[in-house]
Amino acid sequence: MFTIFKTFFLLGWVSFGGPAAHIGYFRNTFVEKLKWLDDREYGQIVALSQFIPGPGSSQVGFAIGYKKHGLMGACLAFIGFTLPSVILMLILAILSSQLSEASIFQHIIHGLKLLAVVVVADACWGMYKSFCQHTISVSLCFFTAITLWLISGIVPQIIVLLIAALVGLKYLSGNTAHITEKSNISLLPFLLFIGLLIGLPLLSQYSSSIKVFSDFYQAGSLVFGGGHVVLPLLQNILGDQITQDVFLTGYAAAQAVPGPMFTFATYLGFQLLPSAPIIGALIATLGVFLPGFLLLLTVLNNWHKLASHPKLSGAIAGVNASVVGLLFAALYNPVFTNAVFNTVDIALVGVGWYLFKHLKVSIIWLVTFYVITGLCLFFIG
Repeated sequence: MFTIFKTFFLLGWVSFGGPAAHIGYFRNTFVEKLKWLDDREYGQIVALSQFIPGPGSSQVGFAIGYKKHGLMGACLAFIGFTLPSVILMLILAILSSQLSEASIFQHIIHGLKLLAVVVVADACWGMYKSFCQHTISVSLCFFTAITLWLISGIVPQIIVLLIAALVGLKYLSGNTAHITEKSNISLLPFLLFIGLLIGLPLLSQYSSSIKVFSDFYQAGSLVFGGGHVVLPLLQNILGDQITQDVFLTGYAAAQAVPGPMFTFATYLGFQLLPSAPIIGALIATLGVFLPGFLLLLTVLNNWHKLASHPKLSGAIAGVNASVVGLLFAALYNPVFTNAVFNTVDIALVGVGWYLFKHLKVSIIWLVTFYVITGLCLFFIG
């Protein structure tokens, strides 16, 4: 048990680069070095993490811990990998609350917001190439983006995702052979997932803590396609509860620390519950991770049978295409509109894009570049 925790905890401090990089770190550690599983088993886990909503790389780590030592191993893997990022995000949240009025701090935050433009634009482009390869999926992407540019809010988001699932079910179903063998799912985690999804909004009126947990649980239940997608979902679910400045500062901070991007929730939860900010941070963090883990436990032992169903795979393909449009909508608002104010900002975004995409500068050096940029803007202007 301690080995599971220690291994994931050490990985949590050095896992920069986002979900794709985390997958590489995990393979190197658990397949090549420790031999906890082979490439076939690891490939199945990675494929599952792409099939269901939730934090992809964290689900992979959770599943590795589960295969090693059951539910307790899974929980220790999650805590170990996530704890370093949570600690760092809490430190950043405390510093930002104390230094929020300082001009130099505001300029650093402005630099990190420009970083967010680069990172979200890259996520949009990468996901577009992966999920929008046919006329129908491209159409779903643009339908979603245009709809959400015109009508903001969580309800329009859910509606366009449902429409995309129905269109995908009808028109994007592949030719994968349907496995007729009965595909059992684990009912307890699935019923818990559904029960919380329905019950939490009803109970949230009685407690601000439950309200925070409910909001982040809803967001975690809808995140297809990677950690970046939590940005637009949380933006619309939280609404006026949090300012755009605080929201984007938290998102930018999540780029600067190792580990899962979902610890973005740690920063926001700290701000949402001022009477008990650390409790708020932990509640929000648990809320956004939990639904993905419950769904993973639901299908972990039978996922390949479910994924082979052509209708289900088509619905998922439609949702993934729609999610790309959702991220495009967020790229404009709130990311671009709250970060880029003049031609200097545009130029700095261009430089960041060139460094990141063409010179392949790592994310930690890109963070350093934008922090230094913010400091230079402070001293110049």
